[in-house]
Amino acid sequence: QVQLVESGGGLVQAGGSLGLSCAASGRTISTIIMAWFRQAPGKEREFVSAMSWSGGRTYYTDSVKGRFTISRDNAKNTVYLEMNSLKPEDTAVYYCAAVPIIPYFSANYYKDEKYDYWGQGTQVTVSS
Repeated sequence: QVQLVESGGGLVQAGGSLGLSCAASGRTISTIIMAWFRQAPGKEREFVSAMSWSGGRTYYTDSVKGRFTISRDNAKNTVYLEMNSLKPEDTAVYYCAAVPIIPYFSANYYKDEKYDYWGQGTQVTVSS
């Protein structure tokens, strides 16, 4: 079992920055795939970013490329999502997700049904 706890959400003006954290327990993050998803009101949950268990591969949805960065601190067993140049359309509840393995990871990393463990979510609101 893996427990995930997100933190760091809040209210920020457009163009600003926020950093999200996802603290994991139950398994070291260097042995599992970690990802961030988000869900805006009235919309389906969507993929934001993912990192392979080795940290060697990272993926981003097109709308956040160049603005968001996923990273991790193995010593703290925590994954981060740094968000810059935020836009109102980034407003959503952000969820941390994890799974030990995804077959054909490079083709399936963005599919939420592939992830076994989820945090409770943290709200990010970007005002215009």
